[in-house]
Amino acid sequence: MARRSHTFETTMLALELLSRIPRGSKVTAARLHRQLADAGFARDKRSIERLLDELSQRFDIERDDRSKPYGYRWLDHAKGLAVPRLSPQESLLLRLAEEQLRHLLPTRLMRSMQDFFSQARRNLGDGEHATLEREWPGKVRVVADSLQLLPPQIQAGVFETVSDALYANRWLRMEYRNASGRREKYEVMPLGLAQQGPRLYLICRFKGHGDNRNLALHRILAAEASTLGFDRPADFDLKQYEEEGRFGFGHGQRVRLVFRIHGDYGAMLRETPLSTDQKLKKIDDDWLQVSATVVNSGHLDWWLRAFGDKVSHVSKRRIAGK
Repeated sequence: MARRSHTFETTMLALELLSRIPRGSKVTAARLHRQLADAGFARDKRSIERLLDELSQRFDIERDDRSKPYGYRWLDHAKGLAVPRLSPQESLLLRLAEEQLRHLLPTRLMRSMQDFFSQARRNLGDGEHATLEREWPGKVRVVADSLQLLPPQIQAGVFETVSDALYANRWLRMEYRNASGRREKYEVMPLGLAQQGPRLYLICRFKGHGDNRNLALHRILAAEASTLGFDRPADFDLKQYEEEGRFGFGHGQRVRLVFRIHGDYGAMLRETPLSTDQKLKKIDDDWLQVSATVVNSGHLDWWLRAFGDKVSHVSKRRIAGK
């Protein structure tokens, strides 16, 4: 059984190597070793070099040994495997994924995918049969529904350290500067990462405390992942945390909101309601009364104030037990 397991692991390692060897440009054994380590394959660099030499003898892989470190690439005429040959549709999907997920995936996984992303960019940039796919990124856009601000500057290495600690369930030590400029050192349990507009937030628990906090990544001055792990709390759910309004300066308290809104503005609430139980009632030719169950939060108050005198008679009734 041990022999079979070893053979299976070697086969999987070989497939991973074959899938990460690029066409055109060359890749070194050291870079492949780092990518495989990030993907969870714990092998020493010399083992990777030996396996690369064997693969280059059995497949159409060029080993450039004119100088060290040696470089490896698929030959131009090579059929290779299905994995390293991305179709135009697969290249488009990877290209869009790289743009949208760069701050939501662990850094080590993004690093391990870099050759795939590079190949996708090359395919869409040079592929003779990828014209429509190449045009697609210029045809779609995620747009902001409020004033768009430039993202704050995050200290070098902070995002990588935070995402790695979050991925591996390891305690995180940091130096943090709050909004008033005060600096503190904390040890936290990282639980989630959220992007809100141009900002990134770490959801965490301070050591010795049971409540959850949001820390802005751009206010983390330095971060270090501990070697000590933790068991992820069973009572934490990031989706529920968001639905409770925790990113909108709320505390999960649900209220029955009632207000009046001018008809010209109220029309949008017919198309995009505040809640599934929203009700609209016509007051007169100019005004609508709106009632809906929502999470009470600072964002809700800001949203209401943004309408100015087009919103009036605002009331909130706390829902017991919520």
